[in-house]
Amino acid sequence: MGLLEDLQARSGAKCEICGATENLKIYEVPPVSTGGVDGSLLGCETCLSQIEDPDAVDPNHWRCLNDSMWSEHPPVQVVAWRMLSRLKAEGWPQDLLDMMYLDDELLAWAKATGEGQDESEKIIHRDVNGVILENGDSVVLIKDLKVKGSSMVAKQGTAVRRISLDRENAEYIEGKVGPQQIVIITKYVKKI
Repeated sequence: MGLLEDLQARSGAKCEICGATENLKIYEVPPVSTGGVDGSLLGCETCLSQIEDPDAVDPNHWRCLNDSMWSEHPPVQVVAWRMLSRLKAEGWPQDLLDMMYLDDELLAWAKATGEGQDESEKIIHRDVNGVILENGDSVVLIKDLKVKGSSMVAKQGTAVRRISLDRENAEYIEGKVGPQQIVIITKYVKKI
């Protein structure tokens, strides 16, 4: 069986968050999903679009977390914790968060995207011009960079696509230059 079939069997062909039965898709839970059944969930278009776009969140839709937060499946628990954290200013999500328990490993996974932190606590990555960088952005190098541990030089003007952010240091991002994955300092890149 493929991943979609495994997730449909696990969920009973329903969204594992709200229970909807239409427009179901696989969602790999970031930041670095293990993939497969242990790192993914089956979600409906409504849930997934609101997970991806914090500005489009309808708090009433997420009252379904009252049930799904008790799921035995880690990816569902992680997404429930993140959405409750995002909505905690509404009042009722804070009550649910207070009842929810995640072991240390799951809590670290849930917090890995910065959800649940106040804006002042979040690490913000900015390029040389002060533009905020996000996971998946594309940047261009503004100077030649010697790649430590290799004889390679990443040339000025090289595009680095689909960067990932270092969640512990605002000056570091990662991306592929040619076949090699490298760490780049943000003051040497400009967002495309």
